[in-house]
Amino acid sequence: FCGVSAAVSSPPRCSVVFYEDRNFGGRSHEREDDASELHAYIRRCNSVRVEGGFWVLYQRPNYRGFQYVLGPGEYPDHQYWLGFSDTVRSCRVIRHVGASWRMKVWEEPNFEGESLELGENVPTFQEHWQNRPVHSCKVLEGAWVFYDQSNYRGRQYLLERGQYRRHSEWGGMQPSVGSIRRVKSP
Repeated sequence: FCGVSAAVSSPPRCSVVFYEDRNFGGRSHEREDDASELHAYIRRCNSVRVEGGFWVLYQRPNYRGFQYVLGPGEYPDHQYWLGFSDTVRSCRVIRHVGASWRMKVWEEPNFEGESLELGENVPTFQEHWQNRPVHSCKVLEGAWVFYDQSNYRGRQYLLERGQYRRHSEWGGMQPSVGSIRRVKSP
């Protein structure tokens, strides 16, 4: 990830390249930092190459709308990152990937009711949580992604270190979580 490297004195380079056409064709735009508005650089986004770091892409300007979390690699079509369309309007670097992960979820807002602590990926969350809602969450270590469907499918919600008193604070439309994955280097 970008930021800290034990092997080198300078941090690794974070870079993402957006392409208007599939298979890395057409007009392109490279970023090494956050961008609250990408429309001035590209009209649409059909492929992406993440050359360093972990990024979250947003469907709308100012880090709003559907979220797509991408690690290093090539994404020749927006469907490869589970995109619903070719619209990407803002992006930012995920800064707290970390080397350890801990999170606690609650069935009620404001950290009330039954809770569960997690440290690993959970492909089918409802099997572990007996179909309870997830109304609040504390990310104690690392960065995580909530998916609204099991097996890491559907809408994605990035949660970095911090407290989320209700599901709307992580962008959730409802308090349901289908699967949970740690953001970590391969």
